[in-house]
Amino acid sequence: MPHISTHRVPRSAAVGALVATALAAGLLTAGASTASADEVAIHDIQGTTRLSPLAGQQVTGVAGIVTGVRGYGSKGFWIQSADGTADADPATSEGLFVYTGSAPTVKPGDAVTVSGTVGEYVPGGAASGNQSLTQLTKPTVTVESSGNPLPKPVTIDAKSVPAAYAPAGDPAQGNSVNALPLRPRSYALDLYESLEGMNVKVGSSRVVGATDAYNELWVTVKPHENRNRRGGTVYGSYDAQNGGRLQIQQLAPVSEQPFPEANVGDVLTGGAEGPLDFNQFGGYTLVARELGSVADKGLKRETTRRQAKGELAVATYNVENLDPGDPQKKFDALAAAVVANLSSPDIVALEEIQDDNGAKNDGTVSAEQTLKKFTDAIVAAGGPRYAWRSVDPDNNKDGGEPGGNIRQVFLFNPERVSFTDRAPGDATTPTEVVRQGKRAALSHSPGRVDPANAAWADSRKPLAGEFVFRGRTVFVIANHFGSKGGDEGLTSHHQPPVRSSEAKRLLQARAVNGFVKDIRKAERNADVVVLGDINDFEFSGTTKALEDGGALRSAVKSLPRSERYSYVYQGNTQVLDQILTSPGVGGGFSYDSVHINAEFAEQNSDHDPQVLRFRP
Repeated sequence: MPHISTHRVPRSAAVGALVATALAAGLLTAGASTASADEVAIHDIQGTTRLSPLAGQQVTGVAGIVTGVRGYGSKGFWIQSADGTADADPATSEGLFVYTGSAPTVKPGDAVTVSGTVGEYVPGGAASGNQSLTQLTKPTVTVESSGNPLPKPVTIDAKSVPAAYAPAGDPAQGNSVNALPLRPRSYALDLYESLEGMNVKVGSSRVVGATDAYNELWVTVKPHENRNRRGGTVYGSYDAQNGGRLQIQQLAPVSEQPFPEANVGDVLTGGAEGPLDFNQFGGYTLVARELGSVADKGLKRETTRRQAKGELAVATYNVENLDPGDPQKKFDALAAAVVANLSSPDIVALEEIQDDNGAKNDGTVSAEQTLKKFTDAIVAAGGPRYAWRSVDPDNNKDGGEPGGNIRQVFLFNPERVSFTDRAPGDATTPTEVVRQGKRAALSHSPGRVDPANAAWADSRKPLAGEFVFRGRTVFVIANHFGSKGGDEGLTSHHQPPVRSSEAKRLLQARAVNGFVKDIRKAERNADVVVLGDINDFEFSGTTKALEDGGALRSAVKSLPRSERYSYVYQGNTQVLDQILTSPGVGGGFSYDSVHINAEFAEQNSDHDPQVLRFRP
């Protein structure tokens, strides 16, 4: 999943659009153009819903203590009502972000009065579905005094965060929660919204999302919430969003203060304290003015067992846009993982193999150089000399990075398994299921499954092939379904969030399911393995569509719920990569999600590979 900078863009258009929409929907009322200073406090601006009752209005003399200053990215500062001046309503925040657009000259502890325009800024724009951040723009700031004590932070902990994640949205408002009164004692998202902009703190907390390239990490304030043995927080259903998760950033740029490097299961000792922000990538975020250190809990990368002589080992691994321009270090690390951590599977389905010049968009589609460099690295790491089969895509027709032409590839160990070549297909020619005597076969091997189907427009087409292991044919179908790009985040103002990308994956799943049914119609007990980056959960509609009619079953479901994951996103350990099997494979298989990447700050890919072992 792509992740880009959280730096904000100019806000006037987004603020105006949101205010206009809210006025039209009756969520706000147009009042006087200016509210007098003696009538308006920060809690009056924040109000008791997610949208300010004063949005679009000018306010003057808003008093507060500066609690944090951000001089980079989205430049501005936070103010909070001084201790003893808050109202008695737990739904109204006493904190507020003041957007300056240039480096602020105030500092923490300054008592200020601010005049400006109340706005609602939507990080990512209205189309993102994100909630908005209430703020003051075009401010005039007067420093009344300096060196004042900061308002006492509100502690966010297991006791304060409700078990329920979010209220159901109002159907009359398109399932939006924007106009609903906040109930911070009932819902986690309402609690966080009631603290928006305020000085908050978390104590020593377990890391559930490793430090990323943008100097962010995720912790949980609920030590026992869906915890697994490696320290992660497992995402097991759409009804359990793990409300104890919170993103941590820091106010100081890393040039001034290094950000701690943490893996899942480590502990942020001493916790963090600072304003509670809302941003595009993760929602509610504690922007730390004070940040603890990381206690390393020694998380180790896993190694799966080697397959027995009579077992066929089939794996899937998303190698994250691999091309010859990548450093040799990446090739060597990925190769070492195949050999050491995956124990050299007999068949490896790779996703995100790019063409021979990567993202250079010059019409190149061959990936022979990429694959030679990778397989050479595997040999150098002590592994077998893998052969490979694939079908080159048409240029820029399969999505992914423009010019990169990502595709699925089969690697196989010819000392253990053979590939049945049958009139190899091209980018647009479908492979069909045919009968040869009493057996199913493919018209093209390797070949693409239903490539003209609209389900695969601007997306990777499934790669199908016939393999033979100890005299038994095994059909393998490698996939890379459409991404979740475009889906709303868990903190969306729509509850439940809109998962728009699922529609395409449902069509893709039905196409693959139909192809598997064709194989089983020709040979009822055929061994079929469907695998790859499915980009969806084991409980999703996509997986149910793949399994439809008993054609397949997701092997990851054979694991305990706490072990079902291949990816970590926003502190949730979750399934994206899957291996599914036909009934012919039987129930005696061994399945392993090999955790070597997703939980670690240092990654060779953002996905964990999956391995299935069975006796055909």
